[in-house]
Amino acid sequence: MAEWSQMPEDLLGLIARRVDTQFDVLRFRSVCSSWRSAAAPSPSPSRRGRFPILPNDGISDAAWGFHLSKRTIFLLGVPRSPGQTAPGGWLLKVKEDVPRRMNLLNPLSRCQFTPLPEDFPRVLDLLNLQVLELGHEYVLQYMSYLPGGNDGHLYMEKVVFLCLDNENDFALLTIHVSGKLAMFKSGEKRWSIIQDMPSPYDDVILFKGEFYAVDGTGRTVVVGLDLGVTLIAQSNFGGDKKFLVESVGELLLVDMYLSLDAENDHDGLVAELADDFDYLLRERTVRFKVYKLEREEKVWNEVKDLGDRVLFLGDDCTFSASAANLRACKGNCIFFADNWEVEGASKSPEIGVYDMDSGIIGPLEDYAGYSELFWPPPDWIASSTSEVQNRLEAVAV
Repeated sequence: MAEWSQMPEDLLGLIARRVDTQFDVLRFRSVCSSWRSAAAPSPSPSRRGRFPILPNDGISDAAWGFHLSKRTIFLLGVPRSPGQTAPGGWLLKVKEDVPRRMNLLNPLSRCQFTPLPEDFPRVLDLLNLQVLELGHEYVLQYMSYLPGGNDGHLYMEKVVFLCLDNENDFALLTIHVSGKLAMFKSGEKRWSIIQDMPSPYDDVILFKGEFYAVDGTGRTVVVGLDLGVTLIAQSNFGGDKKFLVESVGELLLVDMYLSLDAENDHDGLVAELADDFDYLLRERTVRFKVYKLEREEKVWNEVKDLGDRVLFLGDDCTFSASAANLRACKGNCIFFADNWEVEGASKSPEIGVYDMDSGIIGPLEDYAGYSELFWPPPDWIASSTSEVQNRLEAVAV
């Protein structure tokens, strides 16, 4: 058997430079002293999740700059024991804008969980848990110089991040309020608006080290750091909003169909206001279609069956997971943030589920067991971490 602690230093260094998440760095450094010395404790901004203030430079009239923060989506689970059925996993999103101070958020929205349950552990014992990083999101927050401005408010469009060869340099791609694409490069310290826009853009994603963007017609492009745009797929008309999702090395396009559906108007709110105030209403999700990119043919081909995969469509990121790892649901389904509101009569964000086998869509609570993936935390979170927390409390005393 190989003695991992005796691995050559130059090989360890090469491996360490390719460990690109803060959690994996922690795992790497925990192997032994030689591995710990080969990897610095998350020196780059992309790993720390903390960045310099970004200038406005024309992207917004309401702010003099932006604060960029990183959030990570985790799947926590209990290790399987032989002959026993392990409980379902638990999804959460973590932000750490201030060192050693973390906040928990809904994995599919911008909503923060507060207050936490009284029995929620202050320390999670990762030795007793299985932890998978499913995705990351980056959020821009306004820094205003005007009284009563947007200071502290979030820039509402999705932002994707690319770490450049120099680990301290990075590039961002987002959608400008005009519907055009906007890129920021830290080395140049300015935003650039990309004029290519046959139709307003719907979504952006980082896929295999490149920026991809899709517009409302399904036309998909790769955006280079030189601001050049290369057509990757022709338009794929249909649906009302488009999402890009990576799943096991493939790029998927998810078409969301929306409607003011009176059958789902359980409280009568839509029926009461639709005639006179339909311009105030947001639409409800009614179905989805999924496509896979065929890059050589430059087309999106429809996918009827995702197999074991589960797709998640959030406000600021998309990600996928294996149903076998989630343990709480079957594959071939889509979880999504079903945000809708009427001005002056808002409803809190809901999580919806679309079953691609049956074509049935509904709220999370209609699917037995699926809600275990989300808030509130499962009982095993407290039980699996109580021992280490008790030890820490004893040390503090």
